[in-house]
Amino acid sequence: MVEMTSEPESAEILDQECRSCGEARLRPVLSLGNTPLADGLRRAEELDQPEARYPLEVAFCEACTLVQILHQVDPEELFCRDYPYYSSFSDQLLRHAATNALEVMQERQLNGGSLVVELASNDGYLLRNFVEAGVPVLGIDPAEGPAQAAREIGVPTRCEFFTVGLARKLVAEGQRADAIFASNVLAHVPDLNGFVEGIATLLQGSGVAVLEVPSVRELVRHGEFDTIYHEHLCYFSVTALDKLFRRHGLFLNRVVPLEIHGGSLRLFVEKRQAPEESVRSALARDSAEGLTRWEYYRDFAGRVEDLKAGLRRLLQDLKAKGARIAAYGAAAKGATLLNYTGIGRECLDFVVDRNVHKQGRFMPGVHLPIRPPEALMEEKPDFVLLLAWNFQKEIVAQQEDYRNAGGRFIVPIPSPRILGHAAAQTP
Repeated sequence: MVEMTSEPESAEILDQECRSCGEARLRPVLSLGNTPLADGLRRAEELDQPEARYPLEVAFCEACTLVQILHQVDPEELFCRDYPYYSSFSDQLLRHAATNALEVMQERQLNGGSLVVELASNDGYLLRNFVEAGVPVLGIDPAEGPAQAAREIGVPTRCEFFTVGLARKLVAEGQRADAIFASNVLAHVPDLNGFVEGIATLLQGSGVAVLEVPSVRELVRHGEFDTIYHEHLCYFSVTALDKLFRRHGLFLNRVVPLEIHGGSLRLFVEKRQAPEESVRSALARDSAEGLTRWEYYRDFAGRVEDLKAGLRRLLQDLKAKGARIAAYGAAAKGATLLNYTGIGRECLDFVVDRNVHKQGRFMPGVHLPIRPPEALMEEKPDFVLLLAWNFQKEIVAQQEDYRNAGGRFIVPIPSPRILGHAAAQTP
C-alpha cells in the first residue's frame, strides 16, 4: 500500500521536458507514490502474481502552464490488453453524449453528405446518435472489446490508435471530417502534438472539433486527486489548451464548462480564429485566479493528505462501531483512491459495478472482489463508499431499494461525508 505523499518543499526545476511545449521547466505538484494501473483489474488466478506499480507524480510546466504526470506507461499496456471500460453502462453518460451530438448536428446542419469522426469512440455510445440520424460516421479506438461492441450496433470502427499518420492515410483515402469528437481522450495521449496535428489534418476547412477534457481548475479546487492515474497524462487549463491548439493552426473558439466527471471543459476548435466571449473570459479567469503560476498548485499535496486522513478516520470509526461497508464503482478513480489511501479489505467487503466486463474480477492493488449492484440488496451493508462519486445522483437513484432498506452512502470528494435520506451529514 502507498501510505504517504509529500508536499513539494521547494519549487525546484525538474530535469524533464514538458509533453506539450518541450520546455524543461517543470515544477513538482504532487506525488501519489507507486501505484498499480488503475484499470488493471485482476482475475482470480492472477491475485498471487506480481503486480506492476509505477510512479504517479504530477508536475506543472511554467512555460505553457500544462499540468502533467511524469511517468508514462506504454499505451499498449494501458488500452489494448483487455480494456474494461465501456461508456454505455452509464445512463448519465449516454444522455450527456446524446445531447452533445444533437446540438452539434443541428448547429452544423450535418446530414447524409457529412462525415463525423470520433477519436477514442469506445463502444459507440456517442456515434450511435449520428447513425440513427443517417449521418455517416467513423469511430477510431485501440481497444478491441469496445470497438467490436460499437460495430455490433452499426458504428463502423477502426481498431487502432489515432495518430497524424492515420489522419494522413484517411485523407489520402478521400475522407475529411466535418466534425471530430474526442471526449476524455486528449488527457490520455502521450504525443499531444501529434494527436492535435492529426485533428488539424483530418478536419475539413470549415469543420469543427469538439473535445472534452478534465478541468485542472476543478480538480485542484475540490481535491479530486483520484482523477489522477496513469491513463490521464495531462490535466488542462484553458490557457494550456489554447497554446497547444495554436501551435498546430487550430483555434479555440468556444469553451463550455461541464459538471460531468467532477468538472470538465467542452472545447470547440476550428481552423478559423473567431473566439467567443467564453474563451476570452476563461483565459482571463485562468490568469486572475493564478492557474498560470506554480503557486496555485503549491498546497494541493497538503490538502490531499488531509482528505486521505479524514476518509481513513471516517471508515475506521464506522468499522469500530461494527458497520459493514461496501463500495460502488470499479472505476479508475476508485483504484487511485483505494491504493493511495491504503483502504482495502480491512475496511471494505466488496465493490459493485454495473459493467459486466468488470464483475468477477478484483480491484488492482487492494484486490477487493467486484460484484453486480444486486449484491447491495443481497448483503445489505450499512454503508457504501461511492468510488464513482462523479455519478452520485445516478447511482443513488438506481439504489432506491437499498436506501429504503436503511443503506447509506459515503461520498469521499471533495471532503468525506455521509449522505442521509434527506441531506448530507457527518457521522
